[in-house]
Amino acid sequence: MATTTMTVRLPQEVKDRLDRLAGATARSRSWLAADAITEYVADQEWQLAEIEQGVRDADAGDFASPEEVTSFFAKWSGAG
Repeated sequence: MATTTMTVRLPQEVKDRLDRLAGATARSRSWLAADAITEYVADQEWQLAEIEQGVRDADAGDFASPEEVTSFFAKWSGAG
């Protein structure tokens, strides 16, 4: 995979914590930061896709009935 370089400004305390984490895990600061950013981007992309799908479903009138909602929550609350 091709890589590129970017600069990130962090509070000194966060950089210090990252340094300690790098030492404790035998990973570089760069590796840890890249891993964290990769995970964050994936999470945000997933969340945005789910929101967009929900909006499409709502626009299409695809909603759960009151009975379906009651049944779902009853199952999880142990009441059903």
